[in-house]
Amino acid sequence: MTCAEGLSLQRVSAPFCIICLSTLRRHSSLSLCTVFQEDQFLSDSFHTHAHTPQRGHLQHRPIVMALPDTAPLLAGLLLLFHAFGAWAIVVVNMEDKVEVMAGETAQITCMFTTDEGLGGTTIQWFYVPPNKERQRIYNKEPMHEAAEQNTLFTHRISLNVNGTAAVLVIRDVGVKDNLEFICVIKTLTREEAEGRTQLQVFKSPTFPTIEAVETGISVNEDQSKIGSCKVKNGYPKPNITWYRNNMPLRNTQHEVDVSSSTTTESSGLYSVQSELTMKVKKEDKDAEFYCEVVYFVPGATKMTESQRINISVYYLPTEVNIWVESPKGKIKEGDTLELRCDNNGNNPSSITTIKHQNSEYSVDNKTMVRTNVTRLDGGVYECTFTETDNFEEISGSTKVSVNYLESAVITPKDSIAVMEGEELKASCNALSSLQTSTTWFKNEKLVSKGNTLSVKSATLETAGMYKCVVTVPEMEGMKTSGILQVNVKGSPQILGPDVQEVETYETTVNLTCSARGFPVPTIMWTTSDGKNLNALQTETEDGAQSVVTFKITSNVKVFCNASNDFGSKVVEFNIKAILNTTLTTITSMPTISTTTRSTTTISSDTVVHTTPTTTTTTSTNTITDDTVQTPTKSPNIKKESKGFVIAIIIIAIFLLAILGSVLYFLYKKGRICGRSGKQDFSKRKSSKDNIVVEMKSDNTEEAILLGVNGEKQQPNDQ
Repeated sequence: MTCAEGLSLQRVSAPFCIICLSTLRRHSSLSLCTVFQEDQFLSDSFHTHAHTPQRGHLQHRPIVMALPDTAPLLAGLLLLFHAFGAWAIVVVNMEDKVEVMAGETAQITCMFTTDEGLGGTTIQWFYVPPNKERQRIYNKEPMHEAAEQNTLFTHRISLNVNGTAAVLVIRDVGVKDNLEFICVIKTLTREEAEGRTQLQVFKSPTFPTIEAVETGISVNEDQSKIGSCKVKNGYPKPNITWYRNNMPLRNTQHEVDVSSSTTTESSGLYSVQSELTMKVKKEDKDAEFYCEVVYFVPGATKMTESQRINISVYYLPTEVNIWVESPKGKIKEGDTLELRCDNNGNNPSSITTIKHQNSEYSVDNKTMVRTNVTRLDGGVYECTFTETDNFEEISGSTKVSVNYLESAVITPKDSIAVMEGEELKASCNALSSLQTSTTWFKNEKLVSKGNTLSVKSATLETAGMYKCVVTVPEMEGMKTSGILQVNVKGSPQILGPDVQEVETYETTVNLTCSARGFPVPTIMWTTSDGKNLNALQTETEDGAQSVVTFKITSNVKVFCNASNDFGSKVVEFNIKAILNTTLTTITSMPTISTTTRSTTTISSDTVVHTTPTTTTTTSTNTITDDTVQTPTKSPNIKKESKGFVIAIIIIAIFLLAILGSVLYFLYKKGRICGRSGKQDFSKRKSSKDNIVVEMKSDNTEEAILLGVNGEKQQPNDQ
């Protein structure tokens, strides 16, 4: 074998190369190497050269290491290699690591170059199991390629070759694929080179769960468990840090202890659990605890936080407070009293009691309720907390005042009777713990203010029911009242005039007679012919009332007689029975025109007054016989009202007569319009004969027309 048979070349960091020469002899072998730069020697001496790849750089490895040499021998060998042309160069470049999330697809690239071309190149992939030798998983030769059977990657890998790049594709990557992979390139001259890449697989853990202790923690204990935090299925192993009020907690002797445990799941993922134990203080009752989880992803580090938790801290009280929760403000009798007792401690082993006037009351949820309180419920209330561990007590107290208002007392009691003209005096008082105000009412109307009701000279109008109301201005709804019946002794009085006129169209009459006085008067009904009438009498607030019903056929007088121990009073009712009649009363005011006539036709039994006015149109008012049925009047209609109506009618007629006289005078003087024959208002004056009055009766067919001067005219001249 010639020396060219063992020649191989691998390129290292440019522009340097290592030339390795192997000569095989029958009894011995020799490997020689030298370093050159672009076909130029750097030194006449041989050097031992070893290259260590840097992290993150492409790797290259020489096949044969250099041995001690001599310059003449190396120069001869180089000349020999150039002569034979037996050079073989293989270069492999790979990344130090490839990062990928679990479940995704990983691609590991192997870049290579060779002077022999790609046709005869063999590509092999290996992985290195933990603590074992490398194992081939893929082999590609010039005429054949396939994945090795019965490996972890048999059905999950493929190889993509594009020029000088061989890409190993691994599908559905898991944490067990976190291994080192080797790419080996071989030439036909049996020279080879390899590169290595570490595949790093990541898996984000679940959201951390945190649990606080369910029981309270006493400040008297040395150290107590606060809670636990757990995170599952992460890769690589996540880290847990505890926080209190946003401040990290570190292990501190006798104060804080954080312990963690790691579990490797069957899938290769990690689950981490951390427990926090510490000595609590009173301030920790409001503290928030949580844990922070730090985990890794490709090219970054992430963090997530758990929910916040609180703990119950038990500590002894140093102060006790008791107060009135309800009602707010002042308390009155009948209210519901709610007392609340609390302290600045927190210890479930304590007992709470409330004492009042040597009586002890149970407390429910730090609250005591008493309904319908009285003034006897006022006084000092003391709240006491007793520790069951050492039976120490601590107390607090408050004073409660219950305001009251007793029932009103009226003097004289219930009723009073005074003579007419005498002075009336009564008083009303109510005992109260607060300032009061007193008022007197009669028929819901205010009649007096103050405790005393006084009337200088009592009359029958003074009699009646009086109500005394006592209130407390400072407290709404706090009031009491009393009733006093006032009677005024004297002769009876009948409401209304002494003589009353009654007209009725009915045959039955109802008469009412109301009398006041004390003692209560007795009412009797009699007629003018001495007949007594039966009537129903009822008592009223200040006297009596009687109603009588009887039939009438003609005019009659009825007398109401009210009497008591102090005298009597009589009222006369004059009843007139009126038959139904026909009554027609019409008043017409014709309109007088300057160019035409105004005529008024009046039927019998009609009073007419005509007043001329100035207009530009002609109007005629005609009144015919109409029968008006007078409505039925109440029997209590008085004669005076009828006279008033008649007086109003007479006055109206009188005013109309005056107005007519004035207008007539102006007309005669020519101040209103001319007195010539028929003509337009703007051209001719009207004749004095244009105003006519037609008068006729029901029994006369002939109509008489009279002019203004009393001249008789024919009907067709109208």
